[in-house]
Amino acid sequence: MSQVEGLRLPKFFDYFGSPLKLVATADGGMAGWRLSKDTGGWREANNLVDKVLFVGGDEINQISPDEFVQLTEHERGRYLSGDGPIFALYETVRAIEDTLQQERRYPTPQEQALIRGVRRRTFVMFEEQLQQAGDPAADPTIASAAS
Repeated sequence: MSQVEGLRLPKFFDYFGSPLKLVATADGGMAGWRLSKDTGGWREANNLVDKVLFVGGDEINQISPDEFVQLTEHERGRYLSGDGPIFALYETVRAIEDTLQQERRYPTPQEQALIRGVRRRTFVMFEEQLQQAGDPAADPTIASAAS
């Protein structure tokens, strides 16, 4: 964890239903990154830093690392499609959620644990792929802070 002018980083936010993180930069500054629903990667969001830190609002909430991982994977699983092991796991979660909706019930503790565990796993897998592709904001270690 780093500090920028007394601010402990990283910080995680739910910004209008979209994951946003503030992280320390190598030069001692701070950068904002928001999930791209088109690619699942991170796009620069420095224009939102002041808004999330100082303005706020009903649709901007600071969240824990675990909530950030879960929100990120919920969004990736919802908006992205493809082949491979990550997308197979997204389909598994989607099938559970579809069953819950059809049966009009809340998930059991076992189903909740399964969904959370799968999302933690897909987060790490996706972030590792992003790192290999050169995404400067990819960070699979967030999931271990979320455990």
